[in-house]
Amino acid sequence: MAEDKKASKSLDVKNACDEEKARITLPNKLDIQFMEDARGNQAQSMRGFNPRYKDFVDYIIGITHEIWEEKGIGKLYDYYANTIHLHTSYGTSYGREPVFAATIAAMAAFPDRRLYGDEVIWGGNDVDGLYSSHRLRHEGTNRGWTKYGPPTGKRVSYWSMADCFIKRNMVVEEWICRDELTLVLQLGLDPVETAREMAAREKDSDMLFQIPGDIERGIGQFPPERWPEPQSERFDPEDFVKRMLHEIWNWRLLNKAQDYYHEQVVFAGPTRRAFKGISDLQTYALNVLSPFPDLAIRADHFCYVGDEKDGYRTATRWTMRGTHTGYGIYGEPTGNPIQIIGISHHVIVDGQVVKEWTVFDEFALLMQIYA
Repeated sequence: MAEDKKASKSLDVKNACDEEKARITLPNKLDIQFMEDARGNQAQSMRGFNPRYKDFVDYIIGITHEIWEEKGIGKLYDYYANTIHLHTSYGTSYGREPVFAATIAAMAAFPDRRLYGDEVIWGGNDVDGLYSSHRLRHEGTNRGWTKYGPPTGKRVSYWSMADCFIKRNMVVEEWICRDELTLVLQLGLDPVETAREMAAREKDSDMLFQIPGDIERGIGQFPPERWPEPQSERFDPEDFVKRMLHEIWNWRLLNKAQDYYHEQVVFAGPTRRAFKGISDLQTYALNVLSPFPDLAIRADHFCYVGDEKDGYRTATRWTMRGTHTGYGIYGEPTGNPIQIIGISHHVIVDGQVVKEWTVFDEFALLMQIYA
């Protein structure tokens, strides 16, 4: 019991930021026409898709509204493939029925739940498939049972990001990252105690924490491989973001942050972390690296909209792996391996990141640490 209290006390993520900081904005020349996009002003070819929607952004916002706001749960038959693969940091589920079960459970737990779309970044086409990265805020009141226990009556508000691969009106694969630790804290629960209890309860689950072998940040005593030099002088947003992740996170070149980020960059991250400026960004990176000295990040998917003249909006889905052998915000080392998926959205103007939103499931991270 004393050990639990000590670990809980060391988890200082509750004070990661305050509400006022979360409202920080940074003026820049990239005027995001998100609501205009959602109204379908950028018409595009949508063969095989519901003709009600004029473009892909309109489609993503629209089907989310149909299923969640209108409570058209049966619309999942129209928009989700029977063989869908659904990925979270807890593992992968297969088939449409688990999606039905999770949707019904979420609505029952928060009957007044509202999902507010903040951004859709996308790529692809209606022949090979369209890919979306959707950032949205969940708000609602806990009036029903959740996996954490009975109703609390608490009001919650937290971020999530969902990446979807869609062909001919059907979501065939989806990756979901929720700011689950914020939800747990807002329900009034102790995060470490709850993580221990849930990890013990689900230790025999077939899909829970299937973490593969060695972490491939470097081979033996050799450093990580250098990122290839750009093949063109023209700015490449994909190369820029992947190089940034590799050099800062895998090479630990935190001094390189000034090469990639605006000095007044605005950051919003998991568990309501929010700050402004490169110094706080470096502190955030150190806080994540300290508990996992062997941490490595691999970029799994990238897409963007925009151009060099007006700026880019980018979406990067990544996998983070490490071993809890260091001290830090998660308490004393447990030696447990961790593997989670995360999604980052960046606004890039004049070759610098001016805004970043990052979401990963920090509660899943705690469950892996305290399993």
